[in-house]
Amino acid sequence: MSAPTSATTEQKQLTPVDRLKNVMSSESVQQQFKNALAENSSLFVASVIDLFASDTYLQKCNPNLVVMECLKAATLKLPINKSLGFAYVVPYKKQGVDIPQFQLGYKGYIQLAMRTGQYQRLNDGIVYKGQRVDFNPISGDMTISGTKESDEATGYFAFFRLNNGFEKLVYFSKENAEAHGKKFSKSYSKDSSPWKTQFDAMALKTCWRKLLGKYGILSVEMSNAIASDDEVTPARDQLKWDTDEQANQTPIDITPTPEGDVNTETGEMVKTESDEPPPADDEGPGY
Repeated sequence: MSAPTSATTEQKQLTPVDRLKNVMSSESVQQQFKNALAENSSLFVASVIDLFASDTYLQKCNPNLVVMECLKAATLKLPINKSLGFAYVVPYKKQGVDIPQFQLGYKGYIQLAMRTGQYQRLNDGIVYKGQRVDFNPISGDMTISGTKESDEATGYFAFFRLNNGFEKLVYFSKENAEAHGKKFSKSYSKDSSPWKTQFDAMALKTCWRKLLGKYGILSVEMSNAIASDDEVTPARDQLKWDTDEQANQTPIDITPTPEGDVNTETGEMVKTESDEPPPADDEGPGY
């Protein structure tokens, strides 16, 4: 048997970070980041390398695919620094293979809405034990009264008002949010699921997703962002992570079952109609 060539030996000795740097140094890749970010491209490229170097699970992914997912964040001009919460590139398993996936954080939704210039006000928050929520199903108005008694959350809301005066809100009680997570997230029961460790962030993101996706004014940029966050291909399902802690957890195997469609909220295989919001009495006011 002939000895391996020096090129082959050198390739085998490259670390995952070295392989990513080789991809990033490609003239075509550099140009794509420059087209997206102009003079800020070098800083973003550096953040891609830092992200990859700090995440041992992401290093198991094909570096070409990692760069492609990072480019989605670059075209939206959203940082991928996990501590900021705007966008993430997260590894997960598909039939035993580690796949990177662009994920839009809930702060990313707010940022893209602000950029449209169409929103007079954007707000979200948590309702705590001791506070009372009164909702008018005719007008869509909601009021919160009472005094916070503890840090125990009982509900979540997101609200916007457009420049033309139109306003809308979405509210999930804690029970509604739990039911939503159980229904649409295949990883809900996993200890490492963000629904278990960062429930508040997941509930708020779901509020913004529903609110902006159904009632908001979507720019081309924002529509593309939601499409990227929802994209499902034969080699890709979805798993939502919204925190620095979750982005470094072991990827969960979410290989779909052979029947049904992929729900674009979570990547779970469900019946075709399941990508629609549950009935109003399940979702709570605002639907």
